[in-house]
Amino acid sequence: MFAYPSGSLHMGHLRVYTISDVIARYRRMRGDRVLHPTGWDAFGLPAENAAIERGIDPAVWTEDNIAKMKQQLKGMNTSFDWDAEISTCSPSFYKHTQSIFLKLFNRGLAYQAEALVNYDPVDKTVLANEQVDSNGRSWRSGALVQQINLRQWFFRITHYKEALLRDLDYLSEGGKWPERVLSQQRNWIGRSIGARIQFTIEDEHDNSRPIHVFTTRPDTLFGVKYLALSMSHPLVLQLAANSPELRRFIDRRASFTPDTKEGFELPLRAINPLSQLLDIEPEPLPVYTAPYVLEDYGEGAVMGVPGHDTRDLGFWKLHRPADPIELVVSPQESQTGNTRTLSKDLQEAYTSHGILTSVCGPYAGLKSTEAGLKIVEDLNKKSLAEPFETWRLRDWLVSRQRYWGTPIPIIHCSSCGTVPVPQEDLPVVLPRLDSSYKGQSGNPLDKIDDWVNCNCPKCGGAARRETDTMDTFVDSSWYFARFPDSQNEIELFSRDSAAKMLPVDTYVGGVEHAILHLLYARFVYKFLCSEGLVSGDEGNREPFQRLVAQGMVHGKTHSDPDTGRFLLPSELDINDDTVVVKATGKTPNVTFEKMSKSKHNGVDPSVAIEKFGADALRAHILFAAPVSEVLQWDEEKIVGIQRWLGRVSRLVSNLVVQRSVYGGIESTMPSYNLDKLTDHDAHVLLLTQATRKNISHTFENDVYSLNTAISDLIKLTNGLHDIGVESLTAAVAQQSISALLKMMAPITPAFAEECWEDLTKYGSVGSIFETSWTAHIITSEQETALQRRQKSITCAVQINGKLRFTAQIPSSQSGNATASDKAAREAEVLQAVLATEDGRVWLTERNDWDKRKRVVVVGNGKVLNIVF
Repeated sequence: MFAYPSGSLHMGHLRVYTISDVIARYRRMRGDRVLHPTGWDAFGLPAENAAIERGIDPAVWTEDNIAKMKQQLKGMNTSFDWDAEISTCSPSFYKHTQSIFLKLFNRGLAYQAEALVNYDPVDKTVLANEQVDSNGRSWRSGALVQQINLRQWFFRITHYKEALLRDLDYLSEGGKWPERVLSQQRNWIGRSIGARIQFTIEDEHDNSRPIHVFTTRPDTLFGVKYLALSMSHPLVLQLAANSPELRRFIDRRASFTPDTKEGFELPLRAINPLSQLLDIEPEPLPVYTAPYVLEDYGEGAVMGVPGHDTRDLGFWKLHRPADPIELVVSPQESQTGNTRTLSKDLQEAYTSHGILTSVCGPYAGLKSTEAGLKIVEDLNKKSLAEPFETWRLRDWLVSRQRYWGTPIPIIHCSSCGTVPVPQEDLPVVLPRLDSSYKGQSGNPLDKIDDWVNCNCPKCGGAARRETDTMDTFVDSSWYFARFPDSQNEIELFSRDSAAKMLPVDTYVGGVEHAILHLLYARFVYKFLCSEGLVSGDEGNREPFQRLVAQGMVHGKTHSDPDTGRFLLPSELDINDDTVVVKATGKTPNVTFEKMSKSKHNGVDPSVAIEKFGADALRAHILFAAPVSEVLQWDEEKIVGIQRWLGRVSRLVSNLVVQRSVYGGIESTMPSYNLDKLTDHDAHVLLLTQATRKNISHTFENDVYSLNTAISDLIKLTNGLHDIGVESLTAAVAQQSISALLKMMAPITPAFAEECWEDLTKYGSVGSIFETSWTAHIITSEQETALQRRQKSITCAVQINGKLRFTAQIPSSQSGNATASDKAAREAEVLQAVLATEDGRVWLTERNDWDKRKRVVVVGNGKVLNIVF
């Protein structure tokens, strides 16, 4: 995923681009044709606000930031294809974004409509629901969001709802996408199958009108205690015209949190259609307007069933705490008597399916599913209900009342109406801003008459350009398709380049983009397929064949133990392993939190690279946590990676010292004489072979486990170091160490290349990245033969029952029939384990060897368990 040009990289960038770079470098070494591009998601409010505040053009601010970040990215040792670089604020790019808009418009998939929108009164722009926090404030300015009606542009994403939902099944096959992302996509699309049920609403003057409610649980209809309408429901707005109190409640709409239980009781009563069906005296139900009811879910009305919906129960307890609740569905097979209980006694709603209880009249005893179908069938005979399907997905609102975005290519003419800009007149280029706009609010485009006023393409009369610009999600919904043909001035991309390079094989990015960005990209890609611009099979018109969603990076925070305030580094006294608050001398609380300025826990990657080196940082980022998990950034632990790289460097130096014996690196697999190999040779070859297989599998199929790849490489390094180069035959030494460097190359490219140069400077071999990648350093026949003659085994070492490391130890040469033999074998195993680096660290440094309570050797040394 490309970066927003804020001017400086953060640790999230370092993590995502390290992961993608490892994949790209490995694929190139394997012989694949690889495009590893990047670019800049360059439009958006931060640039505009910063530029207006400083009195400069946002383009200047953005271009300066891109230049800075490009240098930082190169400092990470990334192998980006800079020839394919794009920037969404470049007219050469957004010309094609406008072209996509026009294609959608011509298909009836881009349209204008009046809409109730979230409006930021400070930034003076529309916000998506996801850009309003739980306190009703804007994600950017922090202002309390208002809700107003505006005429807006939409993309008809709902036209593709079936395909967007169906094709998630394809992405779930073989783990192409993480299940948590697929689940979020399914929930957002939100297909629900249920029933549309007609209630009757009566006002205080006995006037009545029907109102329809959608529900997925018609089996709970006997338990309805109230109806709730959305705050923008026509009936609510009609009542608000004569009720200042209701109007004030509606005006607070944007400040309500998603889980609020507040509501306003309306002067209305609702009649359950069951009373008409069963010919019984109706019990009037209260009617509320409530923030939790969405205006576009069903018809903006829901039935409240406190006994069987957690949200409804909380709402009812707040508004009618003394009123009874019917439990109309029970997990019991039989039910006798009445289930009526006071709401204060009901602590938890029963939300599962079950058996209808005795209060359900002729439906009592039926299973939930059967009863729901029967109730809808019976109501349908009286035109009071029908089976119904609804979707949570809504059309994509793409209008933004700001300057720094892609201009919408539409002209408004008083005679011709809404007129698309002709294709040959694209791009509609943003006018430059000067310092006169410093400190101004609102959309600068509205005030640039020379740009706004134009002639209608149809009649030639006076007209005005559309001054709304597009949501930046529109740019990112298709940018990836531009990379294969980024210099094409005529088309979005040629069909030839699309056929060769699309769809994207592997897409790497943060899980925080699991819903909107990925959903919009899927929609636009499916549209491009339907336009014939990209070929794609039905059921697989997906832009990203494999998704790697990495976790966030959290930084270490120190907070005051008395106040909880986050502390600046300057407020701490750090001495070796102790940290105290300077002002009080107390020990601060230490936690890991999402990196932010307010928590003073951000880390500048450029500073870290200068301090530790890019490759050490890359390896540490991969080693510290599995790719999908949160990474707790602790630079003190980088010393372990530095120690590993130092050990590799010494292995290479030792091998170079033996140059007169070993000569240059062979480009093909040596023909080993197995009879002349020592036990050390056999062990090293088998260890290198096993590591090569593991690394190949991880890079190929299990990128989420890149941390284990580094662990495997460290184990191989330690194995080579413990034996020593001088104890190996020439061919084995050069083959195993060169294999180690090749496996390290995608992770630590500069370090591996430099070691490779030292190793091969007397030979004719070129860059390490020009060498081929194979999963084997010896043949399968050689591997089998060496395993048969191997005189060592792998010992799994457990401490207090938990596996801590493995070690190679001599295999047992006896049957261990006697007690003395067993004691000797135990001593032999302990001696061998203690002689390894892991054994020394775990058994003598991290634990007190003299305080061991019990030592158990299992399977002649296959397992060693030590209890301290």
